Amino acid sequence: MNTEAFDSTNLKLFDEPANLLKALSHPIRLCIVRGLMRKKKCNVSYMQECLDLPQSTVSQHLQKLRSAGIVATERNGLEVNYVLADQRIEQMIPILFGEEDCES
Repeated sequence: MNTEAFDSTNLKLFDEPANLLKALSHPIRLCIVRGLMRKKKCNVSYMQECLDLPQSTVSQHLQKLRSAGIVATERNGLEVNYVLADQRIEQMIPILFGEEDCES
């Protein structure tokens, strides 16, 4: 039997992509990422209003996305905006939702 397709000699190669998928594996986080694709940058207050969730809940989800390198922050004075930080996400989300363009 040919087992080359399942080469487990370097499973470390799978850690980063698996962590990326874990970070995306919640409906609220997927919604945040998709919203950032459409809006380009956004602050927590706007997301909280759109999602109708407590600010602390939105912040917790953003922290998970930030820890995974999916989003980053841009500071403008006192305002902190979130932006997508990983271009792979911009390729994945339209595939997951069956959309050609998430920027509408």
